[in-house]
Amino acid sequence: MSDTPEVSTPEAAIVEAGPVCRLLQSQNLSVESLGTNASGVEMIKVDRDRLLAVCQALYADGFNYLRCQAAYDSGPGQDLVSTYHLVKLTDNADRPPEVCIKVFVPREDPRVPSVYWIWKTADWQERESYDMFGIVYEGHPNLKRILMPEDWVGWPLRKDYITPDFYELQEAY
Repeated sequence: MSDTPEVSTPEAAIVEAGPVCRLLQSQNLSVESLGTNASGVEMIKVDRDRLLAVCQALYADGFNYLRCQAAYDSGPGQDLVSTYHLVKLTDNADRPPEVCIKVFVPREDPRVPSVYWIWKTADWQERESYDMFGIVYEGHPNLKRILMPEDWVGWPLRKDYITPDFYELQEAY
């Protein structure tokens, strides 16, 4: 027996696929389980090339409500992430099934297909993610800035964003 404590090596934790992930995999859709979030909602990683097929399958399965589409930056030099929180709403549902889809895209080529044509609530939400992070939602009918002025340079919520040295005063009307 040694007096030195054992050093554990970090290994990738095995994440068991949840019911939605298994449903998608049974339909030959390539997805990866990310476990559950703090609220117990199943999270699934989807490649951007498979996003529309996965979303159409989920919509056909009853996930008829896009509660939230958002984005975040994993860190300087790392991927940008577009997330979709979907809910299966039915009459008198006490705790409707939920799922969170995550699409990781490289910051050098941040393109994701728009889900606007499946869930119309994605309209302004995708525009906000575009405006703040520069993720281009291909196929969106009106992808333009929504919070920043149209001539603004850069993506203010990226972690590697450098704030411009100038501030223009505007008169209130």
